[in-house]
Amino acid sequence: MKIVYIDLDDTLCDFKTAYLNALKENPGIQYPQSQYRFFANLEPIEGAIQAVKDLIDSNEYDPYVLSAPSTRNPLSYSEKREWIEVHFGYDFCERLILCPHKGLLKGDLLIDDNSEGRGQDLFEGELLQFGSSAYPNWATVRTRLGI
Repeated sequence: MKIVYIDLDDTLCDFKTAYLNALKENPGIQYPQSQYRFFANLEPIEGAIQAVKDLIDSNEYDPYVLSAPSTRNPLSYSEKREWIEVHFGYDFCERLILCPHKGLLKGDLLIDDNSEGRGQDLFEGELLQFGSSAYPNWATVRTRLGI
């Protein structure tokens, strides 16, 4: 089975919109992502939840969520884990990897909205850049993966 890592922020859940909304609500705050419940309350990106569930059920892929934690919010570690449990169930929490350098992991595919900055450019497998012209949404990712 192919190991596939899926980024959390702006790939599975909508970090950017929550960040901008938090700035509008509290313009003086320097790091909105440092607020309590910021990560736990992120909204899923359209199609993301079902795509991961289909990867879980496939016989071809071994999916993991790979996310870089926010050092500005120590609660991001536990809130990201909570987000996974809410959307995929308790058992899938064992497939959450929090690592600031994604190039350290071995695998076949990395689905991430960024191509660099957290070691994505050093990942030895194939990078599918979510939100790019090639993979603008989960429908195009699903097509590429055949799920």
